Amino acid sequence: MIENIKILQTELNIQFSDKVEDNFPLIWLRDHAKDELNWDERSNQRKTFTARIDSNLQIEEAFILENGKSLSILWSDLNSAVKYSHDFLRKNTLTQKTNRSNLKLWKSDDINEKIFIDYELATSNKGFKVFLKKLYDYGFCVIKDCKKEINTVEKIAKKIGYVRQSIFGGLWSFESNENMADSAYTSEELRPHTDATYSNDAPGLQLLLCCHYNAQGGESIMVDGFKIADVIEREHKDLFDILSTVEVPGNYVGDGVFLESKRPIFKLNSNKEIVQVSFNNYDRAAFRLENDLMIKFYEAIKKFDLMANHEDFQWKYVLKPGELLIFNNWRILHGRKAFKGSRKMSGCYINKEDFDSVCKINNII
Repeated sequence: MIENIKILQTELNIQFSDKVEDNFPLIWLRDHAKDELNWDERSNQRKTFTARIDSNLQIEEAFILENGKSLSILWSDLNSAVKYSHDFLRKNTLTQKTNRSNLKLWKSDDINEKIFIDYELATSNKGFKVFLKKLYDYGFCVIKDCKKEINTVEKIAKKIGYVRQSIFGGLWSFESNENMADSAYTSEELRPHTDATYSNDAPGLQLLLCCHYNAQGGESIMVDGFKIADVIEREHKDLFDILSTVEVPGNYVGDGVFLESKRPIFKLNSNKEIVQVSFNNYDRAAFRLENDLMIKFYEAIKKFDLMANHEDFQWKYVLKPGELLIFNNWRILHGRKAFKGSRKMSGCYINKEDFDSVCKINNII
């Protein structure tokens, strides 16, 4: 709750009941006024002409309301008071903890039956939030007892967002196919990687449904890239700095396209927190750095890739027909052991922003 306020010359000091205190610039508070004059409730859009706000505006009066649940401010340029909720103000303090602090970073021994969920529960109104929480917390989830048909993939995808179109289409099914330019269409081992390092906006979620399995081997591999980043940052800060600053190009050449993009293996936000892991040694394109930095870069990716291929960081599981693996491609590296026999999978991609959206709507983040 809001416990106390103090009007300063250009700021409003607000003290919260959890001992957090922050000074909010007056112009920021005025810019975020959500009364009828300044905010469109229908579209959730700002109506304020921000450039015309008087930089010298003042607070005429301010009161704490509803036992600290809200704050009322009468501005010098408005005729009626504006209400600000505690939740809105607390969320926008500079000390607000970020969502990443709620993630469950893991190594292989940390994963058990909690990452499984039945199809009926995952797609029900009551169980959908349970499913989303698992997927958000651990970065992946296995949905059991699915119908072994491609329509199942679409139904689950539409619960989250919409099917993303890519060079592979929207919904797709695949078996071993030497005519395709992508290594995923072979029966050979695929070391842990993320998809579409060649895309400016890599897919957020990938869904893989096992429709048929009559083979030996072919274990799916999940690796928590955020966990590896956390370990490297704590134990090898110099290598972490390389992995979070050097932009690595990836490309896809074949099937009538030439796609290329580049970004650091560890993409950080403005708070220096990791928001994306992007690593695919198969698709990495040629690039040069100054020689000393180039050698250091190889030391960094060696450390990262060897960790990603160490059993301590790998969760392995043979998907059975009717089981669907869904994972966050911005966090989880995925791979597959080699197999002999026949194996048919169906799947699709979903954009990261759609996953974020449904998590916010369901108060997961």
